[in-house]
Amino acid sequence: MTTPTAGPTAGPTAGPTADLYDVIARRRDVRAEFTGRPPADEVLGRVLGAAHAAPSVGHSQPWDFVLVRDRATRERFRDHVHTERATYAASLPPERRATFDRIKVEGVLESGLGVVVTHSQGRGGPQVLGRHAIADAGLYSTCLAIQNLWLAATAEGLGLGWVSFYREEFLRELLGIPDDVRPVAWLCLGEVSRLQTVPDLERHGWRTRRPLADAIHADTWRG
Repeated sequence: MTTPTAGPTAGPTAGPTADLYDVIARRRDVRAEFTGRPPADEVLGRVLGAAHAAPSVGHSQPWDFVLVRDRATRERFRDHVHTERATYAASLPPERRATFDRIKVEGVLESGLGVVVTHSQGRGGPQVLGRHAIADAGLYSTCLAIQNLWLAATAEGLGLGWVSFYREEFLRELLGIPDDVRPVAWLCLGEVSRLQTVPDLERHGWRTRRPLADAIHADTWRG
């Protein structure tokens, strides 16, 4: 078998398809490059429209978007994130902790806007077409909406950072999210001074990129 060797910057050199590959290659998980200016309302509408256009199992569209502009709310969330970061750091061996200490994990205040993406497993009713055998198909759909949002933000020249150092129950209480709705992601969204060429975790030596060839299997896992 001929193994594809495309990397994150591979793709056509011209035309609309090339633009798509360029956006995919430039997308970064942004932390330190926010200018403090949130996206303009018109731009935000386009980005959220792209997220809402994502495919979903049984056309259930199980996502919602909570736009968090209030600074006091964002400060409370930032403080919670710092607590969780410290908890994780304390679990690391010294050499890994030294590396982790150089990595910024959030831009909650710097971005100017938080977009919390939620997932409602009950959306679409009890008979969601296509979910009978895979209960998490709806959750996968919400993740597709996040990916659409992320790529659209990159195409608009914005930065986006996914914050994962939080407890779901804290965020649910903070934003008044119903018990049957899951907060999947807090996304820091805003204008940026630039996007890094190399992802943060690679730049800081946390982990290197896995070659595409290592992820491809022919016919079976061992193929």
